[in-house]
Amino acid sequence: MNRNIDSPILSLRDVQKYFGGIKAVDGISFDVAPQRITGLIGPNGAGKTTLFNVISGLYRLDSGEISFEGERIDSLSLNQTFHKGLCRTFQISRELKLMTVLENLMLVPPNQEGEKLWRAWFFPRLVKKQESEIREKALDNLRSIGLIHLKDEYAGNLSGGQKRLLELARTMMAGPELILFDEPGAGVNPSERNTLADRIRQLVSEQGITVLLIGHEMELVMDVCDPIIVMDRGKKLAEGTPEEVRSDPRVLEVYLGGSGA
Repeated sequence: MNRNIDSPILSLRDVQKYFGGIKAVDGISFDVAPQRITGLIGPNGAGKTTLFNVISGLYRLDSGEISFEGERIDSLSLNQTFHKGLCRTFQISRELKLMTVLENLMLVPPNQEGEKLWRAWFFPRLVKKQESEIREKALDNLRSIGLIHLKDEYAGNLSGGQKRLLELARTMMAGPELILFDEPGAGVNPSERNTLADRIRQLVSEQGITVLLIGHEMELVMDVCDPIIVMDRGKKLAEGTPEEVRSDPRVLEVYLGGSGA
C-alpha cells in the first residue's frame, strides 16, 4: 500500500443524516489515520451504526462531505465503496450457515469466471486456475485469522467469536484498505475476545489495513483502539487516547458512568 501515511485515509466534514425530524447524525467531523485502529463508542441511540451506514454508502447523507483516500465518496453506493476498498461488517454475523468456512470465503471475490456458464464450458482451464488462486487466498486468510483448522466445518456450527473471525476473514477476501468493524465483541466470550483483539492488531501491523471499530465492549475498545471517538445523540462528544476518553467527565456522564450501553 503506497498511500501517504501522514494524510487521513477517511475524512468526515459536518456529516448529517435525518430520519424525518430526527437528526441521527448531527454535524459529525473527524479524520481516521491510516494503519491505525480507531474506536467509535457511545450509548445506544448515539448514531454510531447509522454513521457507518452513511460512510459505507448504505444510507445517503443529507449534507456534509465524506472523503476516502482523498476522493469524495458520499454519493457512492455500498457496492461502489466496497470496490474502492472500504468494507464494512455488520453487528449480526451474516455467515452462510450451510456452507463450510472455506466456501464462505471463496464466494466473496466478485466476477468469478466460473459464474458464467459459457466460460466454464469453453475455458475450463482458466476457470480452474482462478478457482485455485481464490482457494489459496482463502486458505491464507484462514491461517492468518486462526481458523484454518475449521476450514471444512459448517459456518453455522461456529461459536460467536469464531463467527466474528470468519466475518473478518471474509472481509479480507475483498482486499480492503479500510474496514468498518461493527461490534466485533458482540456475543463473544472473554477468551475469544482476546483472540479477536490479537487478530485485529495483526491486520494493522502486518498488512497495513486501517480499522474503524464500533464497540460496546469497553475492555476490547480500550485495549486495541487509539484514538477513540465518542458520540452522543448524533454528535461528536469527545476524541482522544483511551486514557483521555476514560477520564473525560462528559464521557463518564453520558456513557461510561451513566446508563451504559
